[in-house]
Amino acid sequence: MTGVTLSDVEKSFGETTIIDHVSLEIDHGDFAVFVGPSGCGKSTLLRMIAGLEETSGGTIEIEGRDVTEVEPAHREVAMVFQSYALYPHLSVFDNMAFSLRLARVPKTQIKAQVEEAARILKLGKELHKKPSQLSGGQRQRVAIGRAIVRKPKVFLFDEPLSNLDAELRVQMRLELSRLHRQLGSTMIYVTHDQVEAMTLADKIFVLRDGVVQQSGTPLALYDDPDNRFVAGFIGSPAMNFLDATVVEVTPTGIVATIGEGSEQTLAAGLDTATLGKGDAVTLGVRPEHLQFRAVADVEVAGESRRDVGVRTRVEMTENLGGVAYLYTRMEDGQEVVIERRGERQTQRQESITFTADAGHVLVFDQQGQRLR
Repeated sequence: MTGVTLSDVEKSFGETTIIDHVSLEIDHGDFAVFVGPSGCGKSTLLRMIAGLEETSGGTIEIEGRDVTEVEPAHREVAMVFQSYALYPHLSVFDNMAFSLRLARVPKTQIKAQVEEAARILKLGKELHKKPSQLSGGQRQRVAIGRAIVRKPKVFLFDEPLSNLDAELRVQMRLELSRLHRQLGSTMIYVTHDQVEAMTLADKIFVLRDGVVQQSGTPLALYDDPDNRFVAGFIGSPAMNFLDATVVEVTPTGIVATIGEGSEQTLAAGLDTATLGKGDAVTLGVRPEHLQFRAVADVEVAGESRRDVGVRTRVEMTENLGGVAYLYTRMEDGQEVVIERRGERQTQRQESITFTADAGHVLVFDQQGQRLR
């Protein structure tokens, strides 16, 4: 069953288009994430599903029912905002029960539903407290509990963890994932943080300028992006992009020169040879797919620069314990980030050369589209 379906949905303010003919499907019970940079339209899209923004065109369906013109209160959705928006003078119990009382739900049913939500969210001992007596994470759980008691068909989350510190964000991500498994409800989550998207989502929708650039599972977007924007947005640290020129076309791919007037090359695999010698391309490769050696080791081995790949110089090393990231710069100014695990001896200003297996090098044209 489809949980939420958007068909050719538009949103404009005057001549400014915010959402541009978006069509998507979210299956019942999925945890879907809208991700993208600030201003891409993801929160507007969420508010349109909630009914807080009118559509300029297209239709919105929730579990097969057209709700495009339905009032927010009758769409059977519940929204959790970035701000907790709790009533400071009410207890946790009363905050969670507020919407049920407005709906004139019987007192015994209200008590049962609030206590069940509190049990799920581990708030049973906090029901008598005021919001000022709670931690940030507890307040966010109260806001989620206020949504749970309504028993909606779809939960909508608008950057709910943005106000939490780093440790609490990790904890709340785990709790949201656990809550989704426990409830089995359809959830739609908006964030600009691609780490949240990768860790929470069953399906990610990457937006840019009001258009869905690509959708799919987190690993599908990470391994097989359709364009340079998706490749650069999904993954931390971001994918490296290197300006290059094709110098050789082979049956399985290309060999390209990196930088201007350089003999440094990388190979890249392509299923179809759509390029010719002299074509300008961009090569994309993730930090973990780069292998390197110090220049001194290369010179001792007596190998050519073409054999060993691309020369670069380490400008900074970010040591995180089990993993380190080398921030390097090539002679022509292009920056390259390289992941290194285990060994911690790389020094600043050390010259190194890197290469990558052709199977891990992606090729993009000058418009940013992936060549396959």
